[in-house]
Amino acid sequence: MHLEIVQTPVAPSKVDEDLSIPGPEDWEMVDRSEQVDHPFVVILYNCNCHTFDEVILQMQKATGCTLERAQQVAYEVHNSGRAIAFSGSLETCEKVASILRQIKLQVETDRAM
Repeated sequence: MHLEIVQTPVAPSKVDEDLSIPGPEDWEMVDRSEQVDHPFVVILYNCNCHTFDEVILQMQKATGCTLERAQQVAYEVHNSGRAIAFSGSLETCEKVASILRQIKLQVETDRAM
């Protein structure tokens, strides 16, 4: 008895999504010159433990911004995961961050780019 192993062709699996790695041609240029005109920023991060109202009220308390600006930051944080909440000198940014942290908001100060 003679046995022969024959490999039958198998159709390659079809992948519906593009798995290529994005290159520089795919990068989006973002002009942040209007957003940051100071050397330091306060970055506010999203968490699911605060209501919009809590974030908005604390933003107004910490920065003195308008209701509209506080709402804008809160929605950007919610949708993007983080937002620049404030820009200014290092000393001022540290004060703002400290007030935001009073209700356990997650923030950091960093040098503006």
